[in-house]
Amino acid sequence: MTAHAASSESAMPGYATRWKGLIFIGISLLVISLDNTILNIALPSLSNDLNANISDLQWIIDAYVLVFAALLLTMGAVSDRYGRKKSLQIGLVMFGIGSLGAALSETTTALIVSRGFLGIAGAFIMPSTLSLINVSFPLRERAQAIGIWSAIFGLGIAIGPVIGGLLLKLYSWHILFLINLPIIVIAIIGGQRFLAESKDETAPKLDIPGVIFSATGVFALVFAIIEAGVKGWGDPEVLGLFGIAFVLLAIFTVIEARTKEPMMPLYLFKNLSFSGASIAIAMVMFSLAGSMFFVSQYMQTILGYDTLTAGLGTLPVAIGLIIIAPSSAPISKRIGIKLTVAIGIGIAALALFFMGSTYKIDTPYITIAVGQLLLAAGMGLAMAPATNSIMSAIPANKSGIGSAMNDTTRELGTALGVAVLGTFMNSIYINGVQGSLKLIPGLPKELIEAISSSIQAAHAIAKLPEVPPLFGSIILTTANQSFVNGMTHAMLVGSVIMAASALFVLVTLPSRIQQPADEPEQVVELTGAAPAVGD
Repeated sequence: MTAHAASSESAMPGYATRWKGLIFIGISLLVISLDNTILNIALPSLSNDLNANISDLQWIIDAYVLVFAALLLTMGAVSDRYGRKKSLQIGLVMFGIGSLGAALSETTTALIVSRGFLGIAGAFIMPSTLSLINVSFPLRERAQAIGIWSAIFGLGIAIGPVIGGLLLKLYSWHILFLINLPIIVIAIIGGQRFLAESKDETAPKLDIPGVIFSATGVFALVFAIIEAGVKGWGDPEVLGLFGIAFVLLAIFTVIEARTKEPMMPLYLFKNLSFSGASIAIAMVMFSLAGSMFFVSQYMQTILGYDTLTAGLGTLPVAIGLIIIAPSSAPISKRIGIKLTVAIGIGIAALALFFMGSTYKIDTPYITIAVGQLLLAAGMGLAMAPATNSIMSAIPANKSGIGSAMNDTTRELGTALGVAVLGTFMNSIYINGVQGSLKLIPGLPKELIEAISSSIQAAHAIAKLPEVPPLFGSIILTTANQSFVNGMTHAMLVGSVIMAASALFVLVTLPSRIQQPADEPEQVVELTGAAPAVGD
């Protein structure tokens, strides 16, 4: 490395303490990613304790997701303008307040409001974590740092059910929020000590029309996707929500194209290293969210695992991500980002095909674990290089908005995975249950409809004292087989979608990262991790 290059690196904000700072960035990120899945396993407890119905439970989960996704772009722009470290610290304090409020909630309304507040806090935190990495790590180290970031993000999602199951064995659901508080305190203290402030000194005033239409448009789009998974893609309300989202986002695009100081510079989408990798990230989350949605229910309801055992059953995903994601940097350096991401998504497609082909009513756990390990390997291989492609393709002063775009595509991919694959599963489950149970003489239509609502409802009804044992056995057998048929068919559909996504990456993602015009010294050969000039 030349003396000039070394001097340039040492001038980067937070360069001297970047690796120590990464520890506390990771702790901050872990809080966010855990919150995506840790609460799912507590839904039965919430239902009993708060007298929450199905609609209440859905809003407890969705309030966080909707607010979080809607505000990511706005908070990314805010962090660029006012300070990335400041945004992270403010977000952590807010997340602590929201967690305490959620833990103390005594009604479903209070918990839903607290979850929405947590979504605001999360939107402050997540873009700041990745943008701080982008401005404090030089290109030769950035791919490795982003690999660690990706592993932590995936780890939090994977171990959420494990931690949730363990805590629920010992305490009530309130502990799932209280556990955030000591972690947040550590993240705040460590971040204050080891992270340096950075911001875009030339940032324009906040684009208020852009903020309004981006937030409402993304909110409507994510809400439409979630509702489509529940009510069907042809439901009039769902179609109306998609129409509203299209109009709002179209207005946002027009505003950004015409304003002199846009919140989201549209020229970024012309860079395929940015836009192509963004779609790749969405598809990686599509496969993870869709499969985890099924496997958790499958292990608890069909195989009869308790919450802790089912949570432990997802550990292969965490193990695979911890091993593969940090290793993706040297792999992409050798074969290039395009091939690395495409192979990773291809492995995820293979994993879904394996799961769809082998999972049965009595699948041994070793088979389940193999499918999860394959999925984690594909995710880990694709996620970090794709993220690095996005962050290396944007100007450093736009790190916050670039990170926010990366995070938004993750949320859209997650929502799509559950909604699209869930639609296939539900359709086959309902047809299978209704087609078989209608043949049972004397079984009320209302009972069949209740059984069709979910596999959990079928198991509850089959065990009712007033249901004859023979009928109960038939209901259980029919519902279990219909669920497994729906799950495996959905996974096979998912494998086809992922295979097509791998081909899309091969066609669109450049082999060389297309660097911003104002950063010509950061030319990257194939990986985004090339040595600095003079190395």
